[in-house]
Amino acid sequence: MKEDVDKIIEDALGVMQEPKEMVVKEKAPPVAIPEGDDVDVDYEYQRQNFYTLIDKGQDAVDGILELAKESDHPRAYEVAGNMIKNIADVTEKLVQLQEKMKKLKELPGKAPKNVTNALFVGSTAELQKMLKKKD
Repeated sequence: MKEDVDKIIEDALGVMQEPKEMVVKEKAPPVAIPEGDDVDVDYEYQRQNFYTLIDKGQDAVDGILELAKESDHPRAYEVAGNMIKNIADVTEKLVQLQEKMKKLKELPGKAPKNVTNALFVGSTAELQKMLKKKD
């Protein structure tokens, strides 16, 4: 029925509508939480999310820039600029994540192996209770 109405309108106006391609993107499967060290798992998960955000942001920037060129509207260019800034922020966060992970990996080697002069901070009553529990 709708196709008939569209055909009648096209014929009356002398316009032919171009068929539009449907783009269907596959949805990513749910992320399985792997067993292992929480720090490594969280690092990989956050890293993957950053990459996904950057990819989707680049697609969105391409679309908004195309729209801005077609409409030549200042607001569209402003939105495009903001999106570019947001993507730059996400990539900066990705670099910060890399630096933090590198520091975490180096930390066990830099930690002191033996503690010779330990200092107890607390009251004498707390120290006595702790010593009694130890015996």
